[in-house]
Amino acid sequence: MMPAGRFAPSPSGELHLGNLRTALLAWLFARSTGRQFLIRVEDLDRARAGAEAVQLHDLAAIGLDWDGPIVRQSERTERYEDALGALADAGLTYECYCTRREILEAPSAPHAPQGAYPGTCRDLPEAERARRRAVRPAAIRLRAGVTEWTVTDVLHGRYTGLVDDFVLRRNDGVVAYNLAVVVDDAAQGVDQIVRGDDLLPSTPRQVYLSGLLGYGVPEYAHVPLVLNRARKRLAKRDGAVTLAALAAEGVSAQQVTASLLASLRLPQVLPAALAAFSPAALPRDPWVLDPAELTAQQEGTLRS
Repeated sequence: MMPAGRFAPSPSGELHLGNLRTALLAWLFARSTGRQFLIRVEDLDRARAGAEAVQLHDLAAIGLDWDGPIVRQSERTERYEDALGALADAGLTYECYCTRREILEAPSAPHAPQGAYPGTCRDLPEAERARRRAVRPAAIRLRAGVTEWTVTDVLHGRYTGLVDDFVLRRNDGVVAYNLAVVVDDAAQGVDQIVRGDDLLPSTPRQVYLSGLLGYGVPEYAHVPLVLNRARKRLAKRDGAVTLAALAAEGVSAQQVTASLLASLRLPQVLPAALAAFSPAALPRDPWVLDPAELTAQQEGTLRS
């Protein structure tokens, strides 16, 4: 299987400039290293009708191409159940009946890292499990053998983060992100993962789980986010931050691509940007965006 990078959006709405910048970076990382570039639609949790088609249109509009068919998580549940079965057979899972409130209000286990699941249901007697099972459907948690794990990131170096008994399948029967993403990346030959640096804290869990399932460890690059003027994570409420909204203001997809590349200190056309691309030269700070600047740049272009 040919090595690959990927972009994996959730089809919950239009992609904004932060999403598009991360997709562009994932494409540059993959293409500059001779990897395939794959698109995976992560639609297990929520999907808005028509959102996938709009997202794919927008990715193509900024100049990205991809290899092979689009993969959708909703079509891969058998793979996830197989992985869950393998973990269960190895004694690495258990049922959990806790509500979110119960977890928040439970005292932490001695010496447990802050934010870790306190292990309330880890060693319940079978009679108590049966009682709770009759009241509330069970989630499935990993029976972790460590409390932390260290990963290496292209941009952040060594990072040590929490590994607790995290959820593998929710009590509504939906497979959790941490399991699905690990199974999918291994199945697709994804050995390079480029995504926003807000996801770096979840990476130790995923790398640890990969090892339990016998998978290899991908190369990770967690890239800076796009922030609004208040230095908060960019969102659609921040104004004209999607291709459609910017088009209504007279800003073309090509101009958006040029602005995204400029924010990465790269030439403002894709072929030249790809030729010049170097992870070591990427900015390490977030891009603070004022959408009005893109509109102003367009107005200046028209006047000139």
